[in-house]
Parts: sequence; structure tokens; C-alpha cells
Amino acid sequence: MAQEHDVVTERPDAVRDATGQAREAIEQGRTSLGIELGSTRIKAVLVGPDHAPIASGGHDWENQLVDGHWTYSLDAVWAGLQDCFAALAADVEERYGVRPATFGAIGVSAMMHGYLAFDGDELLVPFRTWRDTTTEAAATELTDLFGYNIPLRWSVAHHYQAMLDDEPHVPRTTYLTTLAGYVHWRLTGRRVLGVGDASGMFPVDPATGTYDAAMLAKFDDLVAARTPGTPGARLADLLPEILPAGADAGALTAEGADLLDPSGTLRPGVPLCPPEGDAGTGMVATNAVRPRTGNISAGTSIFAMVVLEGALERHHPELDLVTTPSGDLVAMVHCNNGASELGAWAEVFRELSAAVGGPSDADTVFEALFRSALAGEPDGGGLLAYNHLSGEPIAGLSEGRPTIVRTPDSRLTLANLMRTQIYGVFATLSLGMRVLADEGVAIDTMFGHGGLFRTAGVAQRMLAAAIGAPVGVGQAAGEGGAWGMAVLGAYRRSGGGRSLGDYLAAEVFAGAAVDVVAPDAADVAGFAAYLERYTAGLAAERAAVEALPPYRTTQENAG
Repeated sequence: MAQEHDVVTERPDAVRDATGQAREAIEQGRTSLGIELGSTRIKAVLVGPDHAPIASGGHDWENQLVDGHWTYSLDAVWAGLQDCFAALAADVEERYGVRPATFGAIGVSAMMHGYLAFDGDELLVPFRTWRDTTTEAAATELTDLFGYNIPLRWSVAHHYQAMLDDEPHVPRTTYLTTLAGYVHWRLTGRRVLGVGDASGMFPVDPATGTYDAAMLAKFDDLVAARTPGTPGARLADLLPEILPAGADAGALTAEGADLLDPSGTLRPGVPLCPPEGDAGTGMVATNAVRPRTGNISAGTSIFAMVVLEGALERHHPELDLVTTPSGDLVAMVHCNNGASELGAWAEVFRELSAAVGGPSDADTVFEALFRSALAGEPDGGGLLAYNHLSGEPIAGLSEGRPTIVRTPDSRLTLANLMRTQIYGVFATLSLGMRVLADEGVAIDTMFGHGGLFRTAGVAQRMLAAAIGAPVGVGQAAGEGGAWGMAVLGAYRRSGGGRSLGDYLAAEVFAGAAVDVVAPDAADVAGFAAYLERYTAGLAAERAAVEALPPYRTTQENAG
């Protein structure tokens, strides 16, 4: 596993002092460990008492399409977590000469939503991820029932769809949770969930910080009407207990310590903060937990989170209503498809560079491609790039067909190709952000985070054009949600009764450097022209879904 090392620019004596302080914090357990299970990478970030990252580790993994559902096996979950933790421990030992045996706090985050159904400790069906778009009938019916948007990927949509499909596991189900909730349960024995992650399982009432009681009653009545005379568990009894940020969410058990660190070095007893979804850690990582702030997380999926000052006028299919890790109402624009297709093109060019004897490391090639996009024409020169590897509800696509479309008079250059690939990441998001603008939602600044923003000034500039608002990127933007989860762990340990917003402002982001880019007029006009063509061209995407069945290898066809 490749180690991730920060470039050191301080003078040697300052480096020695910082190294000694970090070693002391590690030995005394004054650190916080954040772990996030993303769609393509499990990442761990260790922070010191000042919340600055001091070590990291990672593990690459990929979802699988099995029997029509996107999934990861639980064996892959634990193998990945153990490899990630081992990489972190090795990084700590290489940097500071000590192997971590304890921490001040641990926090676990993961991709939100999806469906993990258990009977006791037994997983009843393979984990169904946020990427599934098989729940349209259930989501539509529940949205009409509640008068509240229920997205396809929410846990309650998966659960009700399983009922509609008469799946035999449903009557046996005694517990439903998310991936973060599952890992936390195995580490601590506690069946709890942070309020932000829970709000992607079932609607949460911001006034009470619990699942919406009226909607729970409607759901139970709906289920009873489908199967009269058949006793069934109330939905509330199947869901995790909700906890706000900073709450006591249990401690690492001996079994949990062995699961995370089979070497036996890690000791039990470490306190854990409530497990959260990747949306919540993104808000923390960008200091966007107060009204009129928001953030955009760009990874395998891409989503915008805007903290609201009040309720929206009506529900919109493009917007999910979730909460911050403290329980404040958030409008979420979620797109299933983010930077994966862009990454695939970067890999093609990396292979080309290697074939002709040039640089072959991914970071160098990625940065060169991003820099080339700055020279592209503002509207992409007539090219269109659709990044849909899976279905995209906002675009009206039940399945994905990644496509490049151009007219004969378009200008196919590297610069235009890369600009349109980046535009393609933001295009569907822009369609959803229009709905927020129409609702009159005010945004002072949006903050970007995730690996897409590691090349300074490129994706940030194009995102500003796509949403028509300033975009800020902080120094820790590339660390992403694992760092945000580590900060939530630190808040659990030493928040001192302050609100999460006050804690972040005073202890984490005070004096932090943030680079803010305002929309460029030429880019705004160019993106608007691109988006007009993009919207019209969605007809070609829909035709491709109908005409081209999913690719199967010869071996799969033979099986």
C-alpha cells in the first residue's frame, strides 16, 4: 500500500519539534482517528491535538454489480479496513518511531444510504449501496404518501421495494443500518447512527432530532394495509438510535480492536463518536454547518449540501432534505455519477504517457490534464461529455452509458476534451442547483472538497461557473471526509459543550487559509452554452440506454 506523505517545508529544528510533539500525542492518546469508507477508497487520517493531519493510510476497493445490485461484500469491508489501518500504523511508525496502541477518539464514516438488513448478526441479503436505482416504484409511492421527497437510494426506499417485490428476507429483518452504522456496531456493540447519516435512512424531524413520528405512522399503516392480519415489526424498531455530533457513542470493545487491528497492538476502550455519512463529514471538513453555507463533495458521486435558514416551500424530486451532524436542515443535491469517468480518461492518458516513455505516475498525469483544461474554449468547443456510469435520477436516466458526443464542426483538442470532462462532472449537479436558486435559497460561499480539487484553481474555477457562486477550497480539501471524521472524533473528546459550528470556527478553522474563486464571466457564459447542449443531448443518452445493453464479458456470457 502506497503511503501518503506531506511535503515538509519547515526548517529542520521546527520539524524535529513538531515530530516530537506528534510522537508524544500519539503515545499519550491525544489524537483522533477518522476512517471513511468511500466508494473507491477506504481512507484513515490521524490528527493531533491541533486537528492537523499527522499520518494517513488507505486501501483501494471497488463495488461489484451482483444480481442487479451494486454491492461490497462484508469480507471486503473488513479486509479493506484492516489493510487501511495497517497502512496508517506503518505510516505512524515510519514518521514517529512508535506504533499507535490507543487514540483519544475514533470516528467511522461511510458512503450514505443503501441497505443492510440483519436478523440478529446475520446479513440477510448482500449490502445494497446508494448506487442502486432499482427502487423507483417504492420511492415514488413513499414520496406521494409523505409529501416529502424519498430518493431512490434511501434505506426506507430499499426496504419498501423489498416488500413490494415479496423478497423472503423481509419478515426476518430485525435491524436496518448503513455501512457506517454497521462498522460502528461491530467495533462498539452499539446500534447507533449520527443524525446526518440517519436522515438518509428515513426522514428526520429537525425539531426533535429523531425520525419523523407522523411519517413513521404512515409507513406502518401502509405496510399493515398491504398484509392485513400479518403481524410485523414497527419500522422504528428496526432503525438505529439517532445521536447528534459530540454524543457518547460507545467505546472500542476487545472484539472491535481485534477486527480493526489483528496484530493485537490496538487496545480496547477508545471512545467513539457517532458514525456519520460522507455528506456530514464533508460539511465538517469544509466548515459548512451553519445556515447560508454549503459544500460540494466530488468523488465517485458528487453532491452539494446547503444548510437552510428555513423549510423549503415545497418538495422537489431534485432535492433531498437531510441534516448536518448536529441536526440542522440541509438541502442535498445528489448525483450518482461524479469523477469516475474522468478518472478513467486520466488512466488512458497515463498509459499513453508510459507507452511513449513519459511520466507514468497518476498524480503527474492528472495534474497535466487538469492544467490543459484551462486552455479549453469556455463552452468546450462543441464537445459534450456524459459521465453516467450508473443511473442518474436528476437527468432522468435509469441506467448509465458514459458517452462523448460531438458535431462534425466541433473542435476536438486535448484542452476542450478535458474541459468538457470536468464540465460533465458538474453538469447534472448544476441542474439540481437551479432548483435551489428558484426557491430563493441564499448561499454566501460554497466550499469544495475531495481529490478533484487537489489541482489548485482548475475544478474550483469551473465549479464556480457551473453554480454561479464563489467556491472556496481550504488546505485540507484533498484530505476529504476522513479528516472531517477525525475532527468529529476530536469534538466528541473535547467539544466542551459548544455547538459544532462554534467549535469548528474557534478550534479548527480559526485563521485557516481558504482560497476563494469567484465565477469568471466568460466561463459562466461558456458553461451555460455547454449546459444547454448537454440538456438537449440527454435524448441521445436515453437512446443509448435503450439501444446498448450492459456489456458482459465472454466469460460472463458463458456462465
